[in-house]
Amino acid sequence: MSLLVQTGLFVLGLTLLVYGASKAVTSAGDIALYYGVSTLFVGVTVISVGTSIPEMTTSIYAALYGAGDLAVGNIVGSETAQITLAIGIVALIAPIPAERRNVMIYGGAMVLAMIIMILTVDDGVVQLSEGFLMMLSYVFFIYTLYTNEGGEEITEELEEQRPPERAIPWVIFGLALVIVGGNLMVTNGTAIARAAGVSEYLIGLLTGLGTTAPEIVVASIAAYRGDQGISVGAILGSNITDPVFSLGIGALFADIVVTDPATVRLSAFFMLGVSLVVLGLFYWREGIDRRTAVLCLLLYLPTFLIL
Repeated sequence: MSLLVQTGLFVLGLTLLVYGASKAVTSAGDIALYYGVSTLFVGVTVISVGTSIPEMTTSIYAALYGAGDLAVGNIVGSETAQITLAIGIVALIAPIPAERRNVMIYGGAMVLAMIIMILTVDDGVVQLSEGFLMMLSYVFFIYTLYTNEGGEEITEELEEQRPPERAIPWVIFGLALVIVGGNLMVTNGTAIARAAGVSEYLIGLLTGLGTTAPEIVVASIAAYRGDQGISVGAILGSNITDPVFSLGIGALFADIVVTDPATVRLSAFFMLGVSLVVLGLFYWREGIDRRTAVLCLLLYLPTFLIL
């Protein structure tokens, strides 16, 4: 198969992945909101998990095809893009207010999830038992969140959602596209990397940028509508989901082996560093305004230069 065809299939796979995830997450959010769950809880759980479907699918297929570098690179690339690009874009649309208590809770959980991923990947392999423990840590966070935040009132605007019988078919349709798209993207992305002499890890970082599109779209729409619960919850929630759940689920299918731990370590610590900077801005300024949003966007630029 020619490089041109493989590139076309890679782009097609990424397109199906993003479009399918968008359909699935929007409909899943409708279902959750129909039953009266708070917008913040929906953002951090249903929406963030839904927008992380591309990362989950990529991790599973990458593990099955022995492309561990692609799996980890996808997570690191996605995390870095979300905390910088996504936050920056959303804040340019509408400033993001934040309570310091929430920054400590959600930001702390996000940093902890990143540290767990870094420590797990550092030896070059994520095994089944480690993947299970990573997913278990995510479940513990969701349980803690539910007991503390699950009872908030939802907005009147978001109560007017499609009933479940109309939303469920779209969830199924979206997930089907995600599965097909994930397979096309991983298989052809790996082939392109090998043919061009580019590391699979770098391809993973680029893929991570692409699979961040659902978070950016969902969070931007929510910000435009004035619902910061969905907006901030989708981004911070995904940054908790991806390092532990999305990567961990791949290890349940096969060991995720990293061939260049040093490169992974460098970019992962950069990811952690910019995350701490953005969280610091959230905490000390009690939110991100348009001026600070520009700084968040600039923080993304060194991502590929450090390689």
